Amino acid sequence: MKEITFESALKDLEIIIKDLENGNIPLEEAITKYTDAMNLVKLCQEKLDNATSKVNKILGENGEINDFEIEEQEG
Repeated sequence: MKEITFESALKDLEIIIKDLENGNIPLEEAITKYTDAMNLVKLCQEKLDNATSKVNKILGENGEINDFEIEEQEG
């Protein structure tokens, strides 16, 4: 099975939301779409968390991967 991208999941989620907001679908289909939406939200959150983790790592001068910390300047 092909892995779904963040962008594709977000697009699918937007379509489901529009369908649910429309309100012209049977209850059983609405429940299925809601469940699908929740799964897509979870997938998107996992992908965002993974991306955040990667962005927060940088290579140090010695080649080690270190946590990136932002130093706030007062002033």
